[in-house]
Amino acid sequence: MELEIILALLMFAAAIGGLLAGYPVALTLGGVALLFALVGIGLGVFPEPHLLALPSRIHGGSVMQNDKLIPVPLFILMGVILERSRIAEDLLHIASRLLGKLRGGLGFAVILVGALLAASTGIVGATVITMTLIALPSMLRQNYNPRLASGTIAASGTLGQIVPPSIVLILLADAVSNAANRAATEMGPGTSFVVSVGDLFAGALLPGLLLVGLYMAYVAMTALLRPQDCPPVKDDGSDPLTLQEILFGLGAPLFLILAVLGSMLGGIASPTQAAAIGAAGALMLAGLRLSDGEFGIWQKLIVGAFFSIVFIVAAKNLLDLRMGVETIHPVNMVAIVLTLIASVIFLAGVFAGGDILHQKTQLVSALKSAVEITSMVFLILIGASLFSLVFRGFGGDDLVHDMLAVTPGGKWGALIIAMLVMFLLGFFLDFIEIVFVVVPLVTPPLIIAGFDPVWLGILMALNLQTSFLTPPFGFALFYLRGAAPDELKTLDIWRGALPFIGLQILMILMVATFPALATWLPSLTR
Repeated sequence: MELEIILALLMFAAAIGGLLAGYPVALTLGGVALLFALVGIGLGVFPEPHLLALPSRIHGGSVMQNDKLIPVPLFILMGVILERSRIAEDLLHIASRLLGKLRGGLGFAVILVGALLAASTGIVGATVITMTLIALPSMLRQNYNPRLASGTIAASGTLGQIVPPSIVLILLADAVSNAANRAATEMGPGTSFVVSVGDLFAGALLPGLLLVGLYMAYVAMTALLRPQDCPPVKDDGSDPLTLQEILFGLGAPLFLILAVLGSMLGGIASPTQAAAIGAAGALMLAGLRLSDGEFGIWQKLIVGAFFSIVFIVAAKNLLDLRMGVETIHPVNMVAIVLTLIASVIFLAGVFAGGDILHQKTQLVSALKSAVEITSMVFLILIGASLFSLVFRGFGGDDLVHDMLAVTPGGKWGALIIAMLVMFLLGFFLDFIEIVFVVVPLVTPPLIIAGFDPVWLGILMALNLQTSFLTPPFGFALFYLRGAAPDELKTLDIWRGALPFIGLQILMILMVATFPALATWLPSLTR
């Protein structure tokens, strides 16, 4: 075996060992890569210009000027603000009171709220912990089977991996797009692939909704076959829900989600614009939620801002709002003036929401948390860029390509091996490391073999979601164990997750068998 290949394998093993030892991800990836690059230069087997190309790679199209990554900070800010404004508490409270009288109703409520939180925050750890603290005690108090209760909460929390808008899908879109471009270069002139954030959002929508349906079908089947495991909620004497509570507590977050996804999938807004709508909407929604029943000038401005954004979107798509043309129709002139007024109202509503959060001492902490998460993501991306640069300099990508090419079973055997490796690594590594390190290595050969890149991205997202839930190392199970009461046994948590793992594997097989589940909607939005 050539010395370059030996160094590439040792570098990969050293990086995995450092991550498992608990060292910081970005510094481990970058530090190990830099160390092995210097060793390779000293031994004369690593081309020094590869290392010198790193600054231009970071500052150029790979990281700093990558438009696919621009929505990441905005979606993170949207999720953090919604998490800190107790929106999840309202959703669970309303959903459980609407569905609790049904046998298995609390399970249905948890799944639906998990899907809504996934679409609004996309942060798995926060979703699992929040629902564990709020829903699990109530489910156990109502004599739900501990295994069913914990499994439902853990599985619903992982929906943030696949239900758009998801940070996982944004990062996957970037990784798969870069891999597709490399594959197109190797396949020769005339070959091109287009993979956008919107494509992966659209591709994940149907599998995500079907997965929610499978979860609910399992709870319904349990209620039918083992009714003692999920009894209806006993009357606690609470007042009936009012229409205002339902419209605000359930309708407002749903409206925000539909505005973000609808504007993007409908071609009205780019992913970055949709993320900006989501962040601004979350700020205003959180402001209303933290107003403690007050309805002063700030709250009126926020309500007016929601109506103004609807007007702006409608005017933008129905009328000509250009001001640089020679003649402007009177109707368009009126629309331009009204749109300017609506824009001022919208900005005032965003400011009002931010001021309310500031008064409740939530704004600064939310911004700091969003900056920390965003910095972590981009620092890992820079470290992963250095790692992949050095790995390819040693010829590691050719090694991966050759290994997948000789795998028994042809391209399907190569796909199974790649998915199995990602699944096993998902036990020990966070999805960000896998997306930035593993996906760029295994995806180009699979695309060259003939697989659709969008379809591959959705399969990988479902695969990572399943590894989040699989005992004994699933991250979602760790989150749940940390927030659950001591009387809930760890073995019950593991056993409760197994049926949902089966459902997720079924979903992966369905997408693998019927690729249109992941490719039909993206084909309509292009």
